[in-house]
Amino acid sequence: MNEKDEKIKINTIITSHVNSDFDSIASMLAAQKLYPDSIVVFPGSQEKSLRDFFISSMSYLFNMENPDAIDFSSVKTLVLVDTRQRNRVPDVAELIKCISKSKHSSKSGGVELHIYDHHPKQEDDLEGTFEVNDKTGATVTILSRILRERKIPITPDEATVMALGIYEDTGSFNYSSTTESDFLEAGFLVSCGASVNTISSLITREISTDQVTWLNAMLNEITCHRINGFDIHISTISSTSYITDLASIVQKVVKIEDINVFFAIVLMENKITIVGRSRIDETDVGQILSAMGGGGHAYAASAKIMDKTLVQVEQELLGIIKNKVRTRQIVMEIMSSPPIIIDTMITCRKASLIMTRYNINALLISEGDRNNLTGYISRQVIEKALYHKLDHLPVKEYMSTELSIISPDADIHEVENKIMEGKEAILPVIRENEVIGVIDRTDLVSFLLSYGKNNRFMAAQEEKSLRNARKRNIEPFLKERLDSKIIDLLKDIGRAGDQVGLDIFVVGGFVRDLLLYRNSDDIDIVVEGDGIAFARQLAEMKQGRCNIHPEFGTAVVILPCGFKIDVASARLEYYNYPAALPTVEKSSIKVDLFRRDFTINTLAIRLNMIEFGTLIDFFGAQRDLKDKTIRIIHNLSFVEDPTRVFRAIKFANRFGFVIGKLTLSLIKNAIKLDFFKNLSGLRVFSEIRQILEEDNPISAIEYIRDYQLDKIIHPEFCIDRETIAFLASVKKTLDWHDLMYLDVEYLRWSVYFMVLTKRSPIRVCEDICSKFQLSPRQTSIIIRDRLRADERLYLLEKSLVEKIPLFKNSALYNLLSTFKTEHILYMMATAKKEETRKAISFFYTQLKDLKVSIRGRDLIQIGIKPGPGYKNIIQAVLEAKLDGLVETREQEMEFVKNRNIRFNNN
Repeated sequence: MNEKDEKIKINTIITSHVNSDFDSIASMLAAQKLYPDSIVVFPGSQEKSLRDFFISSMSYLFNMENPDAIDFSSVKTLVLVDTRQRNRVPDVAELIKCISKSKHSSKSGGVELHIYDHHPKQEDDLEGTFEVNDKTGATVTILSRILRERKIPITPDEATVMALGIYEDTGSFNYSSTTESDFLEAGFLVSCGASVNTISSLITREISTDQVTWLNAMLNEITCHRINGFDIHISTISSTSYITDLASIVQKVVKIEDINVFFAIVLMENKITIVGRSRIDETDVGQILSAMGGGGHAYAASAKIMDKTLVQVEQELLGIIKNKVRTRQIVMEIMSSPPIIIDTMITCRKASLIMTRYNINALLISEGDRNNLTGYISRQVIEKALYHKLDHLPVKEYMSTELSIISPDADIHEVENKIMEGKEAILPVIRENEVIGVIDRTDLVSFLLSYGKNNRFMAAQEEKSLRNARKRNIEPFLKERLDSKIIDLLKDIGRAGDQVGLDIFVVGGFVRDLLLYRNSDDIDIVVEGDGIAFARQLAEMKQGRCNIHPEFGTAVVILPCGFKIDVASARLEYYNYPAALPTVEKSSIKVDLFRRDFTINTLAIRLNMIEFGTLIDFFGAQRDLKDKTIRIIHNLSFVEDPTRVFRAIKFANRFGFVIGKLTLSLIKNAIKLDFFKNLSGLRVFSEIRQILEEDNPISAIEYIRDYQLDKIIHPEFCIDRETIAFLASVKKTLDWHDLMYLDVEYLRWSVYFMVLTKRSPIRVCEDICSKFQLSPRQTSIIIRDRLRADERLYLLEKSLVEKIPLFKNSALYNLLSTFKTEHILYMMATAKKEETRKAISFFYTQLKDLKVSIRGRDLIQIGIKPGPGYKNIIQAVLEAKLDGLVETREQEMEFVKNRNIRFNNN
């Protein structure tokens, strides 16, 4: 007997969606009673509580089989309950392919599809040969009605299961989706013996300790967004393990906070789950989450997301919400209607009477057709016309012809910008070329006051933006970590902001390094407002000076002690094409932080006195610092600015962090698609130099090699194993030097760079220097002087290998004295033998700074006439001192006399 003969042959099977809830399981039970000879196929991934309850307690109610045990070729009818989406019934995917679209599929040999569902239809839904799709709170409500109408008996246990489905999917009849039918069928099932006590114990089951933890996490992370006139609440959390019964936790948040719209974005392991709940008709969470690959009802839905960051998912969700949520038509609420419009030939006197009669301060003016607006006239102008006895003239003589209009779908920002900032006295509301209303300043002010804020609505929105962040006050931590002088300086900056009514923040690397317990001397200030004006005021207050860069809205305040403070306006940057330099516009602190490269650099601390020391985290930076992970904020980050790839490598190397999986994938994508081709060499060099100036850049260089970023420097440039070995020697050499000579300044990056280019042809080195736009001095260090250093190193090693006995200190000095510190360190790092390194080290530590004591006046005193020969005399004395022949000034003078040095003054 073959495998096919061993399988169960059956005409009808019943199934539902994966991640089944009580409604879907109750619906399968009810459908089984409508199709008595059917088999129920339980979908995978039921909630643990459901599986425990049904399989251990109520399994005898179901004629169940594993899908692997069924011969699908024998199935004539597939019954789907509580779903009609293909991707949610994977166990019967084979059958779905066989479904005939014909209403008479049995005659054509196909499989009939019967659907019972209460979800709204969507474009990609399956089409059934028979469908019942009613608007009820639960699918089992539909099936219960059919059973009741057909007088099919229901046992008390069956009634309990079916009633449980209605109770859960209607939120115990609290959801706005609950219908009269749900109440009716619940009552019918109770009459059939459904146990209300059993239902209550399951619906109101206590949550576990872990679930309490996640409930608190959600409550703490709630942010509120005002979108299209509605408050949308979002909570974003992450967990390394699976959170059971997530939907129940979300529902508890909605009840505790009494909110109308709530989305929970949860990173569990490597997947992101979104659960949405809505209590208002204008926000259909099912429609919103279907745009992200999920689905559900208008009031309850979910979606699963792969390969995106939490920040990206949140931003994508907000974008979809803005498009999907039906706008609260604020303009329609504010405007006065019907509009009062006068003709151009109405006299100023009559216009004044109309204004008085209707108590308005401006009138729209039209010519002929009332929708053909030509301008407006204000009460102030009318009063002046009357004062000058021009009341008999038509209003067209003095009307203002520059008239802005607004759509009824516009938001409050546009209204306020046009009236308050655009100085418009009146704003006609136009719909399809018809004037349907008018808004003047009185209308707007009345609305703003009714909004409950003394400040302007825009200010209220900015405060909402800040409430969307994760905030905590860390002033005690600042006092523990920072010098009192820095604390005082930050407070002075905050006070300066208070004096002019601006919100001031210290941001970026300063805050990041503070939390990582690293020292940072760079203070970057962001101002919500005019950063340059604030910088000037701060400079005056601190008696410093100010350098400004108006094109970027930035400035540098230099204090009398020389300390520098970078100040910038909160700004939005956008890129006209990949790798372009950014175009800058003023913005808010949140948008300013969103434009940055990685989440760990998006932290800010508020400096205004009322909230001094408040840490603000919009994008999960604290989480990524804790996880030691470099993550981008959005997927196009490397497209907009490919230099961020080098910065990701730099930060990962500096902090010992890992690059997030998605971020790493996007780096490889940027390299594959060659987004670097439009980058200027100067920008690439800037990033490479910063990497080479790190304490230990070797891991970063290996990243560059492994990702083949060396080809961005030059197609023929190559970083091989020998080069990496030399870099380790450079690190050791520089560490030795910096320990011995703390105050010696040199171009640290150039030593590494000389080693990196050491094995490249001269032509390639010249191309690189040209591409990087190095200065003539820098180019000389990297190419000409480095080649000279290689030649001298060769001579030195050859002399040591051949054990030339005449190699004196003076000869070593003459060999190396013309080289800068960078080249001495380069030679030490690339020397092949330890004896060579010791010789160079001896020169640098013992010989390099040796000077003779005698001067030209000493030579005059002993009768040597001044002239070019002085140089040779001094050099001879120096060589004698280097070789130990003289030590004191007297010995130097005696050396000159005894040798009776002759020279030619000419």
